[in-house]
Amino acid sequence: MTTVRTPDPPVAPEAAAGVRRRDRPAGRRRKSQPEAFAFLTPWLLGAVALTVGPMVVSLYLSFTDYDLFTSPKWVGFGNFAHMFTDDDRYLQSVKVTLIYVLVSVPLKLAVSLLVAMLLNTRRGGGGFYRAAFYAPSLLGASVAAALVWRALFMGGGPVNEVLASVGWHTPSWVDDPQFSLASIVLLGVWQFGAPMVIFLAGLKQIPAELHEAAAIDGAGAFRRFRHITLPMLSPVIFFNLVMEAIHAFQAFTPAFVIGGGRGGPADADLFYTLYLFEVGFQDFRMGYASAMAWVLLAVIAIVTAIVFRTAKLWVFYDDTGERS
Repeated sequence: MTTVRTPDPPVAPEAAAGVRRRDRPAGRRRKSQPEAFAFLTPWLLGAVALTVGPMVVSLYLSFTDYDLFTSPKWVGFGNFAHMFTDDDRYLQSVKVTLIYVLVSVPLKLAVSLLVAMLLNTRRGGGGFYRAAFYAPSLLGASVAAALVWRALFMGGGPVNEVLASVGWHTPSWVDDPQFSLASIVLLGVWQFGAPMVIFLAGLKQIPAELHEAAAIDGAGAFRRFRHITLPMLSPVIFFNLVMEAIHAFQAFTPAFVIGGGRGGPADADLFYTLYLFEVGFQDFRMGYASAMAWVLLAVIAIVTAIVFRTAKLWVFYDDTGERS
């Protein structure tokens, strides 16, 4: 029996051209890869020369005794052992930094969330108030802001005068070990603009219908905040917590300016970064300073990992109540 082969249906010229056009992008992408790498080359060279390379050198120096003037001498883990056994000022810097992080970060987040909620309820002048509250964050770690803050809290300064007018007589905050760190914490909290703007953006994404339905069911303001605002805002809280914790561990300029560059009275303002700067650029103990820098990096990484690990217990990413 003879089999008759059915001819293929004719292909329209437009369809054939479409097939060819679909085949072109892959080849075009392959041809564009060298150009992409060419444009990335300056960034890659900068990353290797200014970031990766110095990090590798710093890691090597952390195991050496190096003072910028002589060749590095290998000491193994001697720098790390000295930190925790023979260096009382190092332990003091760790204590001061931990207190600063544990106090300033929650206060800063609480104040920024409170202000964001107040701005979220305003109908007029919101742009002006957002700009006004965000302005301190633009100053960031500027020396000028720290100098002004130091003048405010010095003996006979405006803060002492106001407190004296209400019957609370305090010494010079920047010269007293009991008050010096508190003045730096207040400076950190005062610069709440950046997390406030992020909180405000998150609050505007919460559907108003949820609050209206809860109010109809008899839920008060606190219950709505506890069961609606906080869960819906938890991803934003998580982001701000991570960022502000990292910034707090790296705080330097306020402690350097307010503490006079030497850690303040009785080392009350001896932040970790300040002591690292003192060891590396005043005492020229670059090997020890490199070891301190790597310990700080490890601590920040561990704290960040813990926050990420525990996020599944309290961070919600949708309105169904499902945790991360």
